[in-house]
Amino acid sequence: MKNPPNIQALRVMEPSVIELVWSTGETLNVNLSGLPRRNTAFAKLADPAFFAKVERDEWGHGIGWPGGLDLGADRLYELSREQAGLPTASEFEAWMDRNHLSLTEAAESLGMTRRMIAHYRTGSKPIPVVVGLACKGWEATHAQRP
Repeated sequence: MKNPPNIQALRVMEPSVIELVWSTGETLNVNLSGLPRRNTAFAKLADPAFFAKVERDEWGHGIGWPGGLDLGADRLYELSREQAGLPTASEFEAWMDRNHLSLTEAAESLGMTRRMIAHYRTGSKPIPVVVGLACKGWEATHAQRP
């Protein structure tokens, strides 16, 4: 993601779950319970007392814990939208790549402006559910037939 939104505020909801308030106006939860199992560098996050020490960095570009353990806003935004079942910038970009669509062609295909497509592709604006569904519908109707 090239232009992730900033984290405005955060709150620990329960062990391993953080509520994030984004500069896009969205409030999304992210569950990080799988992180310590997938990456030993994050093993300390399995301790609820340590996990609760999370803080937003000064500029809202990420979150961190004591000792230099941190996560960037780009990954957190993608993960929180993914976990909420919302379209992500990486999925949108993959749709464009898979279908060999330029910004202009994607805009024409979805009946949107090129500027908005650029926002969705870079992650600087949240992708509405209806746009994610439109991409799936477009792809289904344009699938090559034998």
